[in-house]
Amino acid sequence: MDLRERLAPETFRLPVQKVRDSWYSDSYFALTKELLEAEGRSPAVTMQVFAKKRGLLGGIDEAVAVLKLCAGRPDGSGGWENGWDRLRVSALHEGDEIEPDETVMLIEGDYTLFAHLETVYLGTLARRSLVMTNVRRVVEAGGGKPILFFPARHDHWLVQTGDGWAAHVAGAIGVSTDAQASWWGGRGVGTIPHSLIASYGGDTVAAARAFCRRFGEEVNVVSLVDFHNDSVADAIAVADAIGKELWGVRLDTSERLVDRSLAAAAREHGEDGLRGVNVELVRRVREALDDAGHGHVKIVVSGGFTAEKIEGFEEAGAPVDSYGVGSALLRGSFDFTADIVCLEGEPAAKVGRELRPNPRLRPVA
Repeated sequence: MDLRERLAPETFRLPVQKVRDSWYSDSYFALTKELLEAEGRSPAVTMQVFAKKRGLLGGIDEAVAVLKLCAGRPDGSGGWENGWDRLRVSALHEGDEIEPDETVMLIEGDYTLFAHLETVYLGTLARRSLVMTNVRRVVEAGGGKPILFFPARHDHWLVQTGDGWAAHVAGAIGVSTDAQASWWGGRGVGTIPHSLIASYGGDTVAAARAFCRRFGEEVNVVSLVDFHNDSVADAIAVADAIGKELWGVRLDTSERLVDRSLAAAAREHGEDGLRGVNVELVRRVREALDDAGHGHVKIVVSGGFTAEKIEGFEEAGAPVDSYGVGSALLRGSFDFTADIVCLEGEPAAKVGRELRPNPRLRPVA
């Protein structure tokens, strides 16, 4: 889809009434709104939103949705007087590259209409921009090879939808849950897991055959081959058994183990550099598959991969076809700040936070 077209507010399934009621807001913003309304004050302000570091901007459409659906005030009869039409908002777009201190959004209008929303829209921007920036870093490290977004198990399930969208915008080729793919109408992708192999008594071939019978026409079949810590042997066994139905094998060796195919090298030279999924292991699996006539079988690697580790694999020319990356994509922080910079059309910012116009901002309808 064209990222210049903003996602519709209903995409995000916001808990609108709770957001309006300041349920998710820092209490001081809720109290500020209550005080100003009680005092009959309706300050006309310009609120400036910016990030503190370079990266990709994520969550801006969701932040706009928060304003569209939740700005306003109680109407005195149990309803809600929506305030969006009395605000002027301009913003950058999803996936835009941003610089430190660059203004990403301006909100202009009666501050009491949106004072309670700052926590929510800043948190949205922070989370999505973190994931998006991390994924883009990994995508660039991979030099165009497909990146599979696998951090769902490392965080609360409620963050999956927005995180998946951020990963998609940043260039991830696949996500692992349907929730992560829901905002663009996709589906989750994955591999034959260790648990299925265990359910077949540790028989990787039997599990792969069963998986192919059930799902072979629906998905690209990728089998884990490290269940017995013998990736070369299991990769060949699965490829021999399934043939052209096998799209790929996935190496996921524990960082504490040395694969059996590297045991002799580890005894001779030590285990450093040979634990877990490493370049030499990938090379041996690739050579074995090619020698056995399975050149079509692709190699997916996972387990502790970061942008730096991927760069090392690429520099070494490792014959990897795709990288699965998990918890590394959720690490770090990406902070945003909002400041009132004008009051009644006049400069009113605290020192060091003056208005910074940005010609890249576009009005939000």
